[in-house]
Amino acid sequence: MLVNDFLENSAKNYPDKIALITDKGRYTYKEIDEAADKVAAALIADGFKKGDRAVIFMDNEFEPVVSLFGILKAGGIFMVINPTTKTEKLTYILNNSRAVALLSSAARQSVLAAACNNTVSLKNVYLTGDNISSIKGFYKKIHSLADVINGGYAGRPESRAIDVDLASLIYTSGSTGSPKGVMMTHHNMISAATSITQYLENTPEDIILNTLPMSFDYGLYQVLMAFMVGATIILEKTFAYPYKVIERIIREKVTGFPIVPTIAAILFQKEEIKKKNFDNLRYISNTAAALPESHIRKLRVYFPNTKIYSMYGLTECKRVSYLPPEQIDIRPTSVGKGMSNVEVHIADENGNPLGPNETGELVVRGSNVMRGYWELPEETAKILRPGPGPGETFLYTGDLFKMDEEGYLFFIGRKDDIIKSRGEKVGPTEVENAIYAIDGVLEVVVTGVDDPVLGQALKARITRGNGSNLTEKGVKKFCLNHLEDFMVPKHVEFVAELPKTSSGKISAHVQ
Repeated sequence: MLVNDFLENSAKNYPDKIALITDKGRYTYKEIDEAADKVAAALIADGFKKGDRAVIFMDNEFEPVVSLFGILKAGGIFMVINPTTKTEKLTYILNNSRAVALLSSAARQSVLAAACNNTVSLKNVYLTGDNISSIKGFYKKIHSLADVINGGYAGRPESRAIDVDLASLIYTSGSTGSPKGVMMTHHNMISAATSITQYLENTPEDIILNTLPMSFDYGLYQVLMAFMVGATIILEKTFAYPYKVIERIIREKVTGFPIVPTIAAILFQKEEIKKKNFDNLRYISNTAAALPESHIRKLRVYFPNTKIYSMYGLTECKRVSYLPPEQIDIRPTSVGKGMSNVEVHIADENGNPLGPNETGELVVRGSNVMRGYWELPEETAKILRPGPGPGETFLYTGDLFKMDEEGYLFFIGRKDDIIKSRGEKVGPTEVENAIYAIDGVLEVVVTGVDDPVLGQALKARITRGNGSNLTEKGVKKFCLNHLEDFMVPKHVEFVAELPKTSSGKISAHVQ
């Protein structure tokens, strides 16, 4: 089985069903499948070969969905790049992957021109928008993506890949400052999607609304999983207009809503949302960063009849664990147990397994684990290490966890983020969770800053909710009453907004 079979099978079983809803229209499985066939045929006619790489650089819309499946049908490897990416980073990814095709929008030509003209491997550019033929500044061959999609039906290209071939490169931040391409095979992605749809209990009746960019694997998999089971996916470009999204959830009778903690924080600023009827919303899922306990309590108030799935994953294997909804009130700070077909344990600094309630690095084994980093064998060897059994490979996540006697996982923090203050090791997540329990706190991030006496002092940066009069003294007093003294922040700063990554996760590394 291949990832493009998700679309082809659903098009066969549900040809006239609405598969995709965007601001521009509603599209059936048959329409998307035929359009993807045309994209594949055009790529192949323009010299695209099995294993070639193609970049998708567009907002959440019909065209990137069609493009990624077209690339797969052509036997290629797709890369979805965040539409806000600037020229320098786009140029790096194009050259690092040696992409031969770029699918984007004419509206981005100022970014594209410089990137395309500095990419030796690039042969063809496919653009949405008007007057494509009049665009100047590209030395590459430019095509109208609309003309490709609306052209004569060319039939389905013969399958050119097998499940151990790469399906995608997902670029993620690298320790050297340059992004690293996470190599995911068809088998990797199918394994992850299968396990996730099983525990979310996805069916063809599901209607999933996604506001997350498809460049973020959490957003990408919403499309893949919906197409895998024959469900309907609604793509929003952003959550910047929460009322619009909420009204769409109600109007379209949405059953699944993936979020990150920043989306929850925005919702909590809209008290009137609590009065809305969300009877059709079967589940809310969260990943990227653990949901603070206070967020969970508020979500239960806003969505009283909706299941809440707290999950953990990383790009290198997509998903690791989930907390069954019936456990959310019992152990709200847990991200659950390893999902189906995944094996997890906690290891010390020497790789030795640790017992219950001991802090160590989370280690993962499963068919969802990446093949490695694109052309970075040394970086790959650091994170993918051999296990004790023949042919076993373990993924060392770089995240510190504890596991209780029943196998439930509790996130402590990134190994690199641990703060050493007064000779003690402090996990910033524990301090952040305590501060989130203070009335008036909307978002918080805790970091370490150099201190001549303490080594590192804790600094909390906080955004306050509407009408909050919370003070530095109030924060410190609360922390003194709920945390060990070495965990109390020395510095408290109130800010209008905390910096976010492109996936909506609070960034701890921007001061």
